[in-house]
Amino acid sequence: MRYHITHQTIYSYSQAVFLHPHILRLQPRCDHQQKLKHFSLEIFPPTSQLCNFTDFDGNSLGKLTFEQPTHQLQITTRSCIETQPTNPFNFLLEPWAVTFPLDYPHSIFLQLQPYLQPYFDRFDPEIRQLGRNLSYDTKGNVVAFLMALNQYIYKNYEYCIRETGDPWPGGVTLNQKQGSCRDFAVLFMETCRSVGLGTRFVSGYEEGDSNQAQRELHAWVEVYLPGAGWRGFDPTQGLAVSDRHIAVVTSAFPRQTAPVSGHFTTTNHAISTAVNMTLETHICITKEEAKVEN
Repeated sequence: MRYHITHQTIYSYSQAVFLHPHILRLQPRCDHQQKLKHFSLEIFPPTSQLCNFTDFDGNSLGKLTFEQPTHQLQITTRSCIETQPTNPFNFLLEPWAVTFPLDYPHSIFLQLQPYLQPYFDRFDPEIRQLGRNLSYDTKGNVVAFLMALNQYIYKNYEYCIRETGDPWPGGVTLNQKQGSCRDFAVLFMETCRSVGLGTRFVSGYEEGDSNQAQRELHAWVEVYLPGAGWRGFDPTQGLAVSDRHIAVVTSAFPRQTAPVSGHFTTTNHAISTAVNMTLETHICITKEEAKVEN
């Protein structure tokens, strides 16, 4: 599929502010699963400098600096991405990674450390128990475990919209039996990590309902499967990720996938009143059949 995406973010401030450096995580990634054909970025007010760089997970980030005070910050990106029609299960695991427990070679184990740690200080005991139960039910088969976990969250938890805020801890989602896509992603991550599977949080776009006027960013999970690499699972939809998801940014730490991060200060320090900020986002996604290139 070929997708055309326009993503506009507007921050409005109740008084003029100085914008300190901002980090943008809005450029879709380009790899064997999806090809970035076009990407453009428009900023208001004009930036004094834009520096592009690559982070630990290979994400393409931009750092913006500003000189003039403003009442508004507008960020508009336009992307054209071609996703590859792949079978999400077209892989061959390493023999030692087919069933639990995984006995990682030392070098892989060291590299996976950030992706194996609990979201907070420790794993919730109920999440550990969920991981053990599903592992037992699937006879320790890693792929069967992932599909069972995906379906468990999809069938047993109610989806709700939370426009702002960090993801809930997995234990909160587990007990409340509801959450947003980012909450489900963290619950999936935590359960996988509790049984020794490296995972990372993914923020991006999903095809969704073409008749839906307003779109939102979506969140899902990628699991590191030795022999197969990073493979996507979407517990909100109960699906393995194929060609209808467009990944933008990934991280072991969900907060590091925020599309925009930065801060501001008032222009008049003598004024003690707080600055009120409002946020609007507008995402438009259209698709077309990708042309076969000879």
